[in-house]
Amino acid sequence: MRPAQLSAEHPRAAGRALRAHPCARGFSLLEVLVAFVILALVGTALFRLFSGALTNVAAADDYSRAVLVAESVLADAASVQPLREASQSGTADDGRISWATQVTPYTPPQVNPDAQQPAEVMAIRLFRVVAEVTFPAANGKPRTLALATVRVGPREAQ
Repeated sequence: MRPAQLSAEHPRAAGRALRAHPCARGFSLLEVLVAFVILALVGTALFRLFSGALTNVAAADDYSRAVLVAESVLADAASVQPLREASQSGTADDGRISWATQVTPYTPPQVNPDAQQPAEVMAIRLFRVVAEVTFPAANGKPRTLALATVRVGPREAQ
């Protein structure tokens, strides 16, 4: 009696053993689809962040080049001896960056009349040197950067 019972219950017992254990189940199709949607959203966000970072790196590189050109032409214009009123222009970086320098007499914004009279008899004069650089932005519009300094030059070099 025992062997007959075992053979009759054996197929059912094997099926129950597979279904009864909850860890043996796999993922449903819905769970897999939800996981892929979440993965796609996270991946899209990461790609956008990466793209924005690359854009910022390119913009920082453009600004760095423009500042280097501006510093260079400002130093060249301010180092001319004797310093006199003048203006120059040109291009750099294969024509992508255009620059212009201008040397003009410097007059303080609020001049005290009593302080201006001794300054007129001195043998030196203040000059304002400005370097203006124009370069294209990532969107194609021109950007402008200006650097300025004040230098001392001889009065007779007007």
